[in-house]
Amino acid sequence: MAEEKKPEKTEKSKLNEQILEHSYNPKFEILKPEEVKALLERFNAKIIQLPKININDPICKLMSAKVNDVFKITRKSYTSEDSVFYRVVVDG
Repeated sequence: MAEEKKPEKTEKSKLNEQILEHSYNPKFEILKPEEVKALLERFNAKIIQLPKININDPICKLMSAKVNDVFKITRKSYTSEDSVFYRVVVDG
C-alpha cells in the first residue's frame, strides 16, 4: 500500500498565510504591551473587561498567541468604515 505523503512544514506555512490573507477573513494583529496599555487607558477598562478568545481557537494557534495577549481584529465593511474589535486570549 502506498504511503500517504504528508505536507511539508513550508507548505503548511504557506497555506496558513493564505488563509489569514483571504479577503473574507478579518485582519488579526497581536498588540504590543504598550499598545494594550494605551487601549485600556483609552477605554478606562481593565484587561478582564475585554471580550475573550480561547487559546484553543485556530487563529490563536496560527499566530502563536499566549494567554493575556490582545488581538486587534479589523473587519472590512462594505456599508461603512472598517470595524475594529479587541479580544484578550484566555485559557479555558
